[in-house]
Amino acid sequence: MTELTPIALPTSDAGTWLDERCGGGLERARGLVDALKSSPPSDGMDVLRAWNDISIELANAALPASLFAQVHTDADVRDAADEHAQRVDAYSTELGLDLELFGILDGVDDAGFDADAARLIGKIRRDFRRAGVDQPEHVRTRLQELAELELKAGQEFSKNIRNGVRSISVPPEALEGMPSDWLEAHPAGDDGLVTVTTDYPDSIPLITYCASADTRRAMTMERLNIAWPANDAVLQRLLQLRQEHAELLGYSDWADYDAEVKMIRTGAAIQEFVDRISAAAKDRALADKQVVLDRLRLDRPDAVDIDAADLTYYAELVRKEQYAVDAQETRTYFRFPAVRQGLLDVTARLFGVEWRPVADAQVWHEDVAAYEVVRYGTRIGRIYLDLHPREGKYKHAAQFTLAPGVSGRQLSEGVLVCNFSRGLMEHSEVVTLFHEFGHLVHTVLGGDQEWVRFSGVATEWDFVEAPSQMLEEWAWDHDVLATFARNDAGDVIPAELVDKMRKADDFGKGFQARTQMFYAALSVAAHRDSPSDLTELLREKQAAYSVFPYVEDTHFHCSFGHLDGYSSGYYTYMWSLVIAKDMFSAFDRADLFDPAVANRYRDTVLAQGGRKDAADLVEDFLGRPYTFDAYANWLDD
Repeated sequence: MTELTPIALPTSDAGTWLDERCGGGLERARGLVDALKSSPPSDGMDVLRAWNDISIELANAALPASLFAQVHTDADVRDAADEHAQRVDAYSTELGLDLELFGILDGVDDAGFDADAARLIGKIRRDFRRAGVDQPEHVRTRLQELAELELKAGQEFSKNIRNGVRSISVPPEALEGMPSDWLEAHPAGDDGLVTVTTDYPDSIPLITYCASADTRRAMTMERLNIAWPANDAVLQRLLQLRQEHAELLGYSDWADYDAEVKMIRTGAAIQEFVDRISAAAKDRALADKQVVLDRLRLDRPDAVDIDAADLTYYAELVRKEQYAVDAQETRTYFRFPAVRQGLLDVTARLFGVEWRPVADAQVWHEDVAAYEVVRYGTRIGRIYLDLHPREGKYKHAAQFTLAPGVSGRQLSEGVLVCNFSRGLMEHSEVVTLFHEFGHLVHTVLGGDQEWVRFSGVATEWDFVEAPSQMLEEWAWDHDVLATFARNDAGDVIPAELVDKMRKADDFGKGFQARTQMFYAALSVAAHRDSPSDLTELLREKQAAYSVFPYVEDTHFHCSFGHLDGYSSGYYTYMWSLVIAKDMFSAFDRADLFDPAVANRYRDTVLAQGGRKDAADLVEDFLGRPYTFDAYANWLDD
């Protein structure tokens, strides 16, 4: 059998490449649709195969556009990619409302279909009805308009965050407490001031280590006002469009519409879950907060509360003073190149694959590294790692699929996009890297599918974080860390330090859970309550769920990027964590590389892609349905 080859990325003119890849794919999809409608096959499986071909072309047109809009170095290319994404999305919406096409697919005789084909036709029928194909013509017309407007609003929201980098400029003496390597990377300018941006490698160390309360507060104000005021109006518009969309389809609100195809099923169930986690975390959250507030009062005796400008700094002091964990010492063991290679080595061993560097790969920036993914001597995919910040690039951390894997037809390709320092990393950043790489592993290992609909991370959306959250556990194990965590003297990170890091990390998990529920409550309320004042909604939900007060004159919702991609579903992180804790209970902490467990997990969960419901995948792995118990025990521990 001829070995499959990866996508040939552009060597120079990315705009022309996008025209050929995205525009050409869209035209090929149009041709395939016309052929299917003009001469529908009589055999149901042939109809499914024709739809699969169409879906592959649409994915191959949409996914590169989505990636390049976020990472390409040329603003014109990013804008062109956004336009391609709009065209593909508009056509996909048109197909979902095409009565003739729906008639062909809905009329398929599925008698005798195997489990995968039967699952696929069921998903197709459901998708068409959720698109509104059975609505009156005037409703279908408006739904098509809404889909285009929603996409454009989401792109505008994301673009404002990408381009909304803020900064502060302070004298060097206002940076007391900062690590020496950070200070070396931030020299004073001609005006004698040091400029610090809101990008993660700049701002996270500053709010963690800087002894100046004024400097920390100045940065906090900038971080919490990214994309304000522009995104307030954009988000309001997006929420109104989604509400109209949901109502036209017969749902009370967007949260109900969106949740229907997730494990949780309803918007009301999201709120119930948020309240359940909040109640479970309350006592631990308040106790941990009191510890941080007491530490603040040693420096500021009149303090009555503690907010975001002081929280990270004083929580770090508590970990240093009460748990004997100095993050500035810890970070000396995590130099970026070693961490990246260590991650590759660990996951190769765990999942039975090889990551082979591709020295001559065409990439969109010199920082990007490419690797072939090889299993049992056969190439099964390719990954790209784009891990450092730059102007105009996506500002958070995420995995983007570049091409979905289809058995015998095309390789699965994924891209990891993060914003880490080139030097020393915080251990929290190491955990983030493991987390995001978990999505990449899921994409590639789940890419050997006959039906593109089930390729890669294709489960319900409130499960997709679970494999990534579980992989974080390997970033907390000393035997794992010892394979790559060394300081410049060559000393391996001590086991006692890792043990202390674990205990210190447990501090604050109660108030961190409540903070996550604040974000989740904000995301679902924004899509259920039709708020007229988003800042007031932010205040209300923070007061109800976070144990820390709102910072006056800030507008976090404007840079809360998940309100676009995740919409009402931010709860999914915690929902997935509940499942992740349960799945991890199957592993022996004394041997996290046990091949019997690791292989079973790989084959029953990751490699299945979307071929089964998530609850069934987990039950196949655990041998029982998942429960809340492991999470509750972890929270109380």
